[in-house]
Amino acid sequence: MFHVKQPEDWQAGGFALYLHWPFCKAKCPYCDFNSHVRTRIDQQDWQSAYLAELDRAAAETGGRILRSVFFGGGTPSLMDPSLVGAVLDRISRHWRFENDIEITLEANPTSVEADRFRGYRAAGVNRLSLGLQALNDDDLRRLGRQHSAAEALAALDLARSTFDRVSADLIYARQDQTLAAWEYELCSLLDRGPDHLSLYQLTIEDGTAFGTLARAGKLRGLPDEDLAVAMYEMTGEICEGAGLSAYEVSNYAVEGSESRHNLVYWRMGDYVGIGPGAHGRLTLGQTRYATSTHRNPEAWLRAVRDTGSGETPREVLLPAAQADEYLMMSLRLSEGTRISRYRALSGSDLNAGALEAALDGGLLQQDGDHLRTTEAGRLLLNRLVLELSA
Repeated sequence: MFHVKQPEDWQAGGFALYLHWPFCKAKCPYCDFNSHVRTRIDQQDWQSAYLAELDRAAAETGGRILRSVFFGGGTPSLMDPSLVGAVLDRISRHWRFENDIEITLEANPTSVEADRFRGYRAAGVNRLSLGLQALNDDDLRRLGRQHSAAEALAALDLARSTFDRVSADLIYARQDQTLAAWEYELCSLLDRGPDHLSLYQLTIEDGTAFGTLARAGKLRGLPDEDLAVAMYEMTGEICEGAGLSAYEVSNYAVEGSESRHNLVYWRMGDYVGIGPGAHGRLTLGQTRYATSTHRNPEAWLRAVRDTGSGETPREVLLPAAQADEYLMMSLRLSEGTRISRYRALSGSDLNAGALEAALDGGLLQQDGDHLRTTEAGRLLLNRLVLELSA
């Protein structure tokens, strides 16, 4: 039987806006994000296009209360602070803000300047997400990063002196990295007292320079599965000991400093996606849509100018797809999945046999209506989602 999704369901996650800046100084060999290198960027053209897209999005969602704005990329810290300010001013005209709205901008240490940081803060940014990626100069070079470890730490100190909230990213399970080396690196970062860390295992993606090297057998020194698992388990133990809980599979925070923007995603709220390659989820009436945009920067600009929209055709998300997405996202969180919400979305129950086996096997824990992964279960998350929704 076709199940109609309750139109208010997105409110369990809230409403956010993501704006994509697609440009970087250089393309990192591990990166599969929609990022491009250009010798010249007319920021005024980009401002005009962003503002037009915000006007279009507000026509559909203007009455909502905005929980979060996120400038992602690419390298948004290459944006002029005046451009960021113009975007935030237009957003504030269209949507009401929650009292504690989170406004995040991603930055790389190579694009860090004190005046630029002060400009972003004056424009309304209140949280910085800093892409350190490594604190080892040899590994930074192998990752294609253009900063040194000393520059990374200096950028972190500058960010923390400028913004109330700062998050830092690191990649582990890198080539030839030992468990002891990762422990030293992570502890060195934690000694600086961050309130939020995003710590990701290096993943080799198709379409990247690392992917090409790996297929040719030329990407040597990657850890085996046992070492990668040991690094993941040690990461959680060290962060917990420093007061940062694993509120999501790869994200650790002091209580109250969790990423509100990402929580909108993981709790399956609605979000507008603006800019080349940006994705969104919108519930309009009783229909939930997946939105996407033209990936090529110049194609996106032309589409906005010539057709009045940078979007590609929307996809209607049927109840089964919504339920699977909710299960996949919510099981990443320490707060887990509400079984009743999954049932309301899908119109059916989780696979009883798979659920019983996962509970008996110590991969899941159930507390009334809540289902959570254990530490062992988080390592098998993709398999659990497939089995539970089968």
